[in-house]
Amino acid sequence: MIIRDLAEARETRRFVKSEGWDSTRLLLKGDNCGFSFHITTLYAGGENHFHYKNHFESVYVISGEGTIEDKETGEIHELFPGKMYVLDKHDRHIVRPRTEMQVACVFNPPLNGREVHDETGAYSLEAEAV
Repeated sequence: MIIRDLAEARETRRFVKSEGWDSTRLLLKGDNCGFSFHITTLYAGGENHFHYKNHFESVYVISGEGTIEDKETGEIHELFPGKMYVLDKHDRHIVRPRTEMQVACVFNPPLNGREVHDETGAYSLEAEAV
């Protein structure tokens, strides 16, 4: 059984901060569960261009409001507490938080721990492990 505390994890290398967001990686590849689980904060007013070419991601909005734009179709969807989206086709997308948003994210394959987005908005498959 794995037990982790969010506040404690934020004080370790499991906390990763980048432009427009920060993420606490509570469960990672090294935990051998087949997926990773993160609590991520997206900063208000940002425009986050993401494209997870190497991963599938599921996101559940805990708090805050914003939009997600599907760059393929141009469709824009509202994000608010209780809303979930899944990037099941490695969808290129833009997340625009109107307010600070806290989200729970699941990645498959799991992240190693120290990933940040490259110039295409993707995470590498083999980043530094925590």
